[in-house]
Amino acid sequence: MSKSEKTEQEWRQQLTPKQYAILRQKGTEPPHSGEHNKNEAPGVYRCAGCGAELFRSTAKFDSGTGWPSFFEPASEDGVAVEMDRSYGMVRTEVLCGHCDGHLGHVFPDGPHPTGQRYCINSLSLDFEPDEPAD
Repeated sequence: MSKSEKTEQEWRQQLTPKQYAILRQKGTEPPHSGEHNKNEAPGVYRCAGCGAELFRSTAKFDSGTGWPSFFEPASEDGVAVEMDRSYGMVRTEVLCGHCDGHLGHVFPDGPHPTGQRYCINSLSLDFEPDEPAD
């Protein structure tokens, strides 16, 4: 998948101010405020910035943190990670593998089979429900 190349002006025009603050300025939404936190419907979570597939509902779990949590991304190249040393902490930041939008952070305290907890901002995600079976 090729990288998305947009100017900051194009991002500002496309995203809501809250989405821009998270995806482009590495912000965080308040816990328990996001629409996807309690979503249990089957489907795919896509990047709100570029539409890339990031996570599947089959990997979603309730971590009790107040943010949507997943134990694995939909594909290895769907997300990227990098070290985040902001706020006096050392964490692993999760980015969209296509547009480099900030999604959240990943922690090594998730469930089996991966032991990972991808803690993701709802505002960085769009949800696409599965098509109903005929």
